[in-house]
Amino acid sequence: MYLCAIFCATVLSTSSYSINVGGELLSLEKPVVMGILNATPDSFYQHHEGSEAIALRTRQMLEEGAAILDVGACSTRPGFTPPDEEEEMRRLREALTVVRKEAPEAIVSVDTFRANVAKMCVEEFGVQMVNDISGGELDKEMFKTVAELRVPYILTHNATIDVQGCLPFMAVLLRNLGSVVEQLHECGVCDIILDPGFGFGKTLEQNYILLQNLEVLHELNLPLLVGVSHKSMIYKLLGTTPEEASNGTTVLHTVALQKGAHILRAHEVKEANECIKIINELNGCQT
Repeated sequence: MYLCAIFCATVLSTSSYSINVGGELLSLEKPVVMGILNATPDSFYQHHEGSEAIALRTRQMLEEGAAILDVGACSTRPGFTPPDEEEEMRRLREALTVVRKEAPEAIVSVDTFRANVAKMCVEEFGVQMVNDISGGELDKEMFKTVAELRVPYILTHNATIDVQGCLPFMAVLLRNLGSVVEQLHECGVCDIILDPGFGFGKTLEQNYILLQNLEVLHELNLPLLVGVSHKSMIYKLLGTTPEEASNGTTVLHTVALQKGAHILRAHEVKEANECIKIINELNGCQT
């Protein structure tokens, strides 16, 4: 099934997806933006500490059209040392208190790999989605917890694939993701969003192989989230810095949308929404 997809997936997904967020359906018929709010002191690009900064960031993202706010309190940059669970919870309680005061009705995702942290955020702050960059590998209770919480789960591929060549790489990636999706369904998780994990366990070349062949992942019949904003696949290729990767981010967002991405996880919400508007217009002109 998975190998076949690599040779047969020649068109973009035309599926109209929706996800259940707090009892309401969020349509992904047209792509949406997930805005990033890093409540950390050590993220690789942009961080927001203190109530005033978090409130300002929340208002900015919503004014610029973010459909989802992704709040994290644990840096996931390469070589990161995570805070302990208690500190991550403290940071998130501070941030989510502000976010909920500013935007009580907003769709909020929590970016965490810890099941207890996810549980706290959903139960205390009504967070509607869990974004786990470890794909369940760093906390074996995560799948069970998400199923009990009945919230959508963003499944990130975060593993090294030690193969050469485009087709073998995509075959292993698709097989790995398909296997974890089956585990999630067996645990009772209903709403799953795929994040192929740009920058996680992949070489520079593999990141671009993945982007070039992104449409292959539509074989799994799940909405697709792309997180490339200011990542090293841009600034290492160009010999610049994360701060200088805005233009490259826009280029990659455009390619991802052309290949059927449903959610762009982005630092610059306005620019990402402009990409979506232009691609939607282009798609509307197709005959």
